[in-house]
Amino acid sequence: MELAVPYALLANAVLVLHVVVVLFVVGGLVLVVAGNLLLGWAWVNALWFRLLHLATIACVAVQAWAGLECPLTTLEMWLRAQGGGAPYAGGFVQHWLQALLFWHGPPWVFTAAYMGFGLAVAVAWWRFPPRRRGRQKERAERSGIGRPVGGTRGQTRTPQPEDGSAVLR
Repeated sequence: MELAVPYALLANAVLVLHVVVVLFVVGGLVLVVAGNLLLGWAWVNALWFRLLHLATIACVAVQAWAGLECPLTTLEMWLRAQGGGAPYAGGFVQHWLQALLFWHGPPWVFTAAYMGFGLAVAVAWWRFPPRRRGRQKERAERSGIGRPVGGTRGQTRTPQPEDGSAVLR
């Protein structure tokens, strides 16, 4: 008995993933700029977020520069062909997701757009540098230093003296 592979469903899942990646690249830059200039969100400068965002747009820009097709596009088209369907034929959601992602134009236009967007991400990296939690602060939080002491309003713990007695400030 042969297992039926739902190629059309897998192709649609890849298409949704592709849209999520595009939204992350575009929305990530908007979040970094708006989070720093308008909203005061410190999390948008988290190193992990900024590195993931930079790596994602760098991959897109390098692929465009090298003249390579996006691997998500290649996989989606392969899945559609395996399922016997024509690329970009399908239902309503599929049609509109594809219309959002795939535009017609000469390749140089897309390469220039991706490079320009990559440059904008680099400028945002420079203007709003990513922040790493300080190791000292992280160690202090784990040990309880700097946390309020129960029942002693406004006082915080400090490292204990060698004799084991607690010091309150």
